Parts: sequence; C-alpha cells; structure tokens
Amino acid sequence: MQNSNSEYRVEMTGISKSFGVVSVLENVNLKVRPGEIHALLGENGAGKSTLVKILSGVHQKDSGKVLLDGKEITPKNTHDGQVLGISVVYQELSLVNDLSVAENIYLHKLGASKFWMNWKELINDAQELIQSLGFDIDPKAIVRDLSIVQKQVVEIAKALSEDTKVLILDEPTTVFDPTDIQKLFNNLFRLKKEGISIIYISHHLEEIFKIADSITVLKDGVDTGSMPTSEIDTDGVIRLMIGRELKDLYPERTATIGSEPIFEVRNLSGKYNLVHDVSFSVRPGEVLGIAGLGGSGRTETAKLIFGEFAKKSGELILNGEKINTKSPVQAVGHQIGFVSEDRKEEGVFLPLSIRKNISVTSFDPISDKFGFINTDVEYENVQSLIKKLNIKTPSSEVDVKNLSGGNQQKVALAKWLSIDSEVILIDEPTRGVDVGAKVEIYNLINEVAEKGVGIIVISSDMPEIMGIADRILVMHEGTIYGELSKEEFSEENILRYSIGEPLKVTV
Repeated sequence: MQNSNSEYRVEMTGISKSFGVVSVLENVNLKVRPGEIHALLGENGAGKSTLVKILSGVHQKDSGKVLLDGKEITPKNTHDGQVLGISVVYQELSLVNDLSVAENIYLHKLGASKFWMNWKELINDAQELIQSLGFDIDPKAIVRDLSIVQKQVVEIAKALSEDTKVLILDEPTTVFDPTDIQKLFNNLFRLKKEGISIIYISHHLEEIFKIADSITVLKDGVDTGSMPTSEIDTDGVIRLMIGRELKDLYPERTATIGSEPIFEVRNLSGKYNLVHDVSFSVRPGEVLGIAGLGGSGRTETAKLIFGEFAKKSGELILNGEKINTKSPVQAVGHQIGFVSEDRKEEGVFLPLSIRKNISVTSFDPISDKFGFINTDVEYENVQSLIKKLNIKTPSSEVDVKNLSGGNQQKVALAKWLSIDSEVILIDEPTRGVDVGAKVEIYNLINEVAEKGVGIIVISSDMPEIMGIADRILVMHEGTIYGELSKEEFSEENILRYSIGEPLKVTV
C-alpha cells in the first residue's frame, strides 16, 4: 500500500502541543513503517492520546511536522484524517447507540447517495466485515443492545470499513477475553501483511511483546525512547514509562479475613437466563475474584446484586439479614458499591467535576445534622481521595470529561471509597490504567479490605485476578463452575473452568 519512496508511513517530528498554560507534548517524535505494529506506551496523561489525535486531525499541533508516506499533511478534523487513510479506534467508544451495527460501520456512506441507499448491500457488507474479524454479530442489531465486547468489535469494523493506511488502536483488548484477544491479534497480523501500519496503545505489556515490532515510550509529554521490541524487556519499558523500578506490582495481602461471611448470594438468577443459580459468599477483609470468559455472566451477576438488572429468584444476605436491592438506590442504601466496567456510560458523570462525582454517591458523610453540606469536610474528603489515588488534576473542580481514561477510572473508584461501604463490587478495576496507577489501585483495594470491607473483583486479566484475590470463582454459561483456592491459582486452571472443563488431577 506504500505509494512513495519514503521509508516511513508516518513521521511525526518535533511535535509540541499545549492547552492553555499546560504543556502536553514537547518536541515528540514518532516514526512508523508500512506493515509495522508500533506500540505507543506511557502512563495516563503522558500524551499518547493527544499525539494520535494530532495525527488523525482531532487536535492541531503547535509546532512540528507530520508526514504521511513522505508528504506533509495537516488534517484539520477527523474527516480529513479519514480521507488520508487514518482510522482510530479510541478507548472510549464513539458509536451511535440508536443506530444499527451496519449503520454505525458505514456511517460515512449514509446520505452519500443522491438517490437511494442499497440497504441489503450495506447489511451484507457489514456482516462480511464482522465475520472476517472472526466474530458473529447481527448487522441489523441496535448498538444499544450489544455487550461492550460486541461494541468494541463494531468500532474496529468501522475503522476498517474505509481505505485504511494507518490504524490506531487505543486499549483495544480491555474488554476482551483471551480467545477474543487472539482473534484480534490474528487480524492485526493479517493487516500487517497487507501493508497497513498499526499504532497500538496498551497498558498490557505482555501484549506488546507478543505483537509489536517497535516501541515508543512517552513520559510527561516527552518521548523517552524508541527501539525495536527485541532490544528491550518489560523492566526496561517500565523504567522509561515511570522513571523508576517497579518491583512489586501486587501488594502483599495484609487484611485479616473474618471467619463468618459479611455478604452471601444464594441461588441468584436473572430474568433473562444470563445468570442462573449463582451462590457464593465473601467475608470481611476478603478480596473475592470472579473470572470467566466474555458472556459467562460475570458482569450480569454484579448488576443483579446491585439492582441494575431484574432478579428472577434468589436471596442476598448482608450481615446475616436478608436485603432487597431492586434498584441501585436500594443497594447504595445497604452500603453496597459498584464500579462498572463501562466508566463512560455507567461509572462517572463526565460533565460534572471530580468533586461532584466523588460526593454524589452519598451526602450523609459530608452533611451536618441539618442536612446541609459541610464544604470543609467535603473538600478534605475529596482532596484525600485525589491524593490517595494520585488523580492527576490541577483542581477538584476539573470536569471528569477532561481527564485521561485512567484518571476517570480512579474517580469511578473514588466515588465508592468516599462512603462507608460494607461490600464493593469492582468490574475490571484497572481497565485502561497504566502500570504505575495499577499499583496505586491494588494498594487501595488492600487498604479498604483491611477495614473489613468485603470486596468482589471481576477481571478478565488473569495475572491481575491471581495477584489480588484471596479466592477465585470461575463462571461458565451463567453459573459458578468452580472455585480456586490460593494454592490452586494458575492461568491453566482458570481457563479450564472457564470453558467448562474439570481441573487436571495430579498424582
């Protein structure tokens, strides 16, 4: 697909960008060859998203040059970028919920004809494109009704629906299970053979070393190094990203676990049979992990408990007493918190400030006896959580929509740490979060557990769930298929239970 004598498909040299008085990028360089998978790494707020938004036309650079196949380009908007062959799949999905899958994929074609739209052809093309990616999604389905995994697939299909020279993927696997991740990788290798350049942003370093040809690392808006993947290891990448060694990713579990359950789920089933006959308990101070493949019912179980989904049958027992959670309001009233995997839609209020997002969960802890908010107490509470979670912001009054994805995740977690929760359900706790921030979140989970809170963590990241959990439940086809004690933790055992197979018996 290369149409010039240039060695590089993309050359970004001396790129600088500021927003007001805040410098985001300073003299950054990025060079990507045709048919190369190039990893762009860095902590949240390092400038990765800003750099690719300059390449795709979302932002305009203050200085520097951008070349595509040896020719200087200055895309003024995303349409300009798409015409040039630059497609982006952002971490935060940008689909139109009320349109069909096919309409979302070929949105650029809608209204292009002066006469009529060949809907049959559009639907068939969408189906073929999705199937070529190894997935089966009804092209006529309304996007609002899809799972987050299916929405991510539609985003990727949408990016590939045009003549793409450069494909930018921002944290594409955060919602995928191992099988889906491998499908994505196979597609990337296929696109690479076709000469497409791929810029791959991810916090999962194990992925980078499986698929990337080259790596560029950003730290605080400066590129700290570019090199072939074969010339660096994980420790080296982490040093470039955070400027220090990262010796202990998962903290030692120090909480004292109670002998009796703080929370029990008995024979829980959902109305639509996505979850059936689920039973388990969690004790004070315990971190209970729930693993399983996409569609196994993990998230649905959490939403049934939190009252977001309607229950068909089952009981919830808190501190020995039966409780009702027919709505999230009732769940919060029983001191049950829930951090959703989909922070944009369910985890935070994007237009509101950090302060309002943290305080809105419950006003009781920050109110006086007359019901008025004590602004001093509120300020101290919010500042304490910003400091604990290392939320990168100049002020608690910054709107959450202006934060990086990882810092938005921290705010989503801070909401439930601001009240005295007895049980917290956390779905994908470090989705889109860099390695330095992961440690902060893991330490905070540990601290909360030390206070006697029962914590239920759902994660598709197997090293993560093994690193932070005391026990792991594995779901398969909507029910608990098996339980693993700490001594039984292994990726093989989790995967076996995930696909409905018994563990191997060692003699």
